[in-house]
Amino acid sequence: MTDKWIYWLEELGQDHNDTVGKKCANLGEMTRIGMRVPPGFAISVCGYEKFMEMTGLGERIEDYFATLGADLKTSVAKQMEASRAAQHMIREAPVPAAVADEIVAHYRVLCQRCSLHEVPVAVRSSGSVSMPGQMESYLNVQGESDVVRKVIEVWESSFNTRAIAFRLEKGMPVAKAPIGVAVLKMVNAKSAGVVLTVAPTTGDLDRIVIEGNWGLGESVVSGEMNPDNFIVHKENLAIDKTINTKTLWVNANGRGTVRSEVPPELQDLPCLEDAEILEIVRVALHVEDHFGVPQDMEWVVDKDLPFPQSIIWVQARPAKYTPKKAGADTEYLLDQMAQLFRM
Repeated sequence: MTDKWIYWLEELGQDHNDTVGKKCANLGEMTRIGMRVPPGFAISVCGYEKFMEMTGLGERIEDYFATLGADLKTSVAKQMEASRAAQHMIREAPVPAAVADEIVAHYRVLCQRCSLHEVPVAVRSSGSVSMPGQMESYLNVQGESDVVRKVIEVWESSFNTRAIAFRLEKGMPVAKAPIGVAVLKMVNAKSAGVVLTVAPTTGDLDRIVIEGNWGLGESVVSGEMNPDNFIVHKENLAIDKTINTKTLWVNANGRGTVRSEVPPELQDLPCLEDAEILEIVRVALHVEDHFGVPQDMEWVVDKDLPFPQSIIWVQARPAKYTPKKAGADTEYLLDQMAQLFRM
C-alpha cells in the first residue's frame, strides 16, 4: 500500500479514478482545465483501506457478511440488519492516530490556504463506481475533530442499506466498499443547482437544461422542491425560462445546514441572472467538449465573489439520458397537429 493516501485536487486528473474515486478524479481534471473549483483535498481509496486494516474492521466485517447466507440478496430485512451491524462496528472503532493526524494536517493546510482559522468544508463520498445518492455527504463541517469524524461517517455510509442493496444488485463484493472522500471548502451560496448539456428525457443534444434554487444545491438534487428551469438553445443561446415559486431552501447554519422557508420577496424571482446563465452554459459546453460526452454538472454562485469568478463548480460527470429517437421531431409535429384538430 502506498504511503501517500491524501492528494490535493491539483495533483489529480481523470486517470486517478481508481485512486480517489470518480468525483475526486473529475474535480482534479476540472482544476487542470482551468475551471473554478473549491480548494480542497481527496482522501484516496487507500486511506479507506488503511483505516479498515489498522482497526481490523475489514476482516471483521467480511467474516460477518460470510455468515449471512444467500437470502441477503432478496431480504430487505436482512440488508437492514447487516447495515446496522456493519455501521455499528465502524462507529465504535477507535480512529487510529496515524489516520486522524494525516487528515488533520491536510485540513490545517487548507485553512491556511483559505486564510480561515476553521474553514467550513463539504465532506463528500467519491466511489470508483458511480453510485449517485447511495452514500452520505456532509456540509458546513468545521474544526479538526469534526472533519475527521465526518470522514469516518462517509466511510460508514458505504454500508448503509441503499449501498448494500446496490452492490448486491450489481454483483459487487458486498463486504468491501472502498471509496474516496472529497473535502472541499464550502461555497457561500447565493444560488445553486445543476446543468445538463443534453435534454435528459428526449436526448436532444441541441438544448442545455439548467435547474436551480436559492441557497445550496441540496434542495435541487434531492427533488424536495420545484426549481427554476432554464432551457438554453445551443445554436443561438436563446433562453427559455420557467420561474417557479420556490418555498424551501438549504443554507449553512452553525456547524451544519438548515432547511427553511425562502423569504417571500425571493420566492418568485429567478435564482439566476441572464449573465450567470450564459456563463454556466459557456463553461458546461467547454467541459462537454473536453470530455467528449454530454455532461451533468453542479454549479454554485458564490455571493462573496464578483461575476464571473462567482460561478463555482463542484461536480462533473457523464449525463444519463434517453437517446433521441430517429424521426422524433416529425412525431412531435404530427402530435401537435393532431391536438389542433381535436380542439
